[in-house]
Amino acid sequence: MLFGSSGIRQEFSSGLVDLALRIGAAVAGGASNIAVGRDTRTTSELLEHCVVTGMLSAGATVHTCGVAPTPTVAHATGCVDAGCMITASHNPESYNGVKLFNPDGSSFTLRQQAAIEEALEATHWKSWAEQGRVVSIDAVEAHREAILEKISLSRPIDVVLDCGNGAASVISPDLLAAAGATVTGLNCNVFGRFARPSEPLEANLPYAGELVRKREAACAIIHDGDADRMMAFDERGRYIDGDHLLMLFAKYLDRKRVVTTVDASMAIEEIAEVHRTPVGDSFVSEELLSWGDFGGEASGSWIFPEHSYCPDGIYAAALLCEIASEWSIAEELDRMPRYTLLRESYRIPSPRQVMTAMGADEPTHGVRFEDEDGWYLVRASGTEPKVRITAEGRTPAKAKEMLELGHAALEKAKRSQE
Repeated sequence: MLFGSSGIRQEFSSGLVDLALRIGAAVAGGASNIAVGRDTRTTSELLEHCVVTGMLSAGATVHTCGVAPTPTVAHATGCVDAGCMITASHNPESYNGVKLFNPDGSSFTLRQQAAIEEALEATHWKSWAEQGRVVSIDAVEAHREAILEKISLSRPIDVVLDCGNGAASVISPDLLAAAGATVTGLNCNVFGRFARPSEPLEANLPYAGELVRKREAACAIIHDGDADRMMAFDERGRYIDGDHLLMLFAKYLDRKRVVTTVDASMAIEEIAEVHRTPVGDSFVSEELLSWGDFGGEASGSWIFPEHSYCPDGIYAAALLCEIASEWSIAEELDRMPRYTLLRESYRIPSPRQVMTAMGADEPTHGVRFEDEDGWYLVRASGTEPKVRITAEGRTPAKAKEMLELGHAALEKAKRSQE
C-alpha cells in the first residue's frame, strides 16, 4: 500500500513527481470537480502542478486553493466531489505527499485508497477536446468565515501563536484576531523552511512556555506544517499533552461519546464513553461516521463532526481561545485524571517486517498488551521509518514496567530478523 495512516508521504524524489501526476489522473477518474491546495514546502508547488496536470488530463475541473491548511482544503471540498492536499503534514521539509478527502471532510477510506492505487496502473488520458480546466477559489476566506460563525470569545484575551512556518500562517493570525484575541505571532510566514521541527511536540517548543508567562497570555496555540494538528500551552506556560487536550474539548463541548486511538490515555474513559481505533486520523473520522460526537488523537488531531470529519487545527485553535476566554484552562487541567504515559520511538530500517515478526496483522496498527493497571502498544509509524512504543500505568512504576515490556518485545522481534 502506498497510503499510510494519513495519506501518502515520501522523501521528495523524481518518483514522487511521477506519482503525483498519476494520482491526479486516478482521482479525476471518479471525480469531475476537485479542490486542490498545498502546504508551504519548497516542493509543494511543483507537486501541485503535477497533480493538477493529471486531473486536467482526465477531464476534471480543478478548484485551486493555493497555499492553504489541510482543513481549509477539506472545507472547500464540501462544494465539490473530492479534495486533494499536497503536504507531508508534520514531517521534515524533505518529505512531501498527498492527502485525499471526501466532501464531508473525511479521508479516503481503505476501499477508496485501494481503488486509487489500482487506477494508478490504468490511467487513460482524455482527448484534446475533453481536457479539464482550472478555477481559482478563495478557500481561506470561506473557512475563516465558517469558523467565526461558530466561535465567540466572551472577553478579549492575549494568545501566543506559533504556525511553524506552515500553512496556518495564511489564516490563523487573522482568524484569532478577528475572534477577539491579541496575537503574538511566531514563525507565521510561508517561505518554505521550518524554523523548528514541524511536529508540535513539547521538546520542539522550549521557548513557548516562557513566552506565555512573559506575555501573560491566556494560552499558546501551536500548529504543524499543514495545520490539521493543533497543540497548546495553558496560561501558566505548561504544555498540554494531547490526552488532556482531548478531555478538555470533550468537557467544554459536553461530548459524551468520544472516538480516539489505541495509544490514547485510559484517563479519557473516566469522563466519556470511548471507542478506540487504530492510530491514524482517517480511522477516527471513519468511526465517527457511524458513532460518537467528538474524536481525536493525542498527537494533536481534533475532529468535530458537526463542523467537518477532517481534523481541523484551525477550528481547534479558535475553540481553545473561546475556552480560555471563559475558563482557567490550568485549573480545569488540574482537576482531570492523570496517569503516567510514556512514549518512545526508534528509527529502524524495516519497521513493517519487525512488526510482522511481533505478530501484528497490520504493522501500523501494532501489537497492544494490557492488564487492569496499564498497557503498552508497539507499532510501526505510518509516515516514517520508525517503530513507536507507548506505555501507560496507574503509577509511574507500572508505566515504566510496561515500557520495558514493550521494548523487550521489540528487541526480540528485531533479533529474529537478523
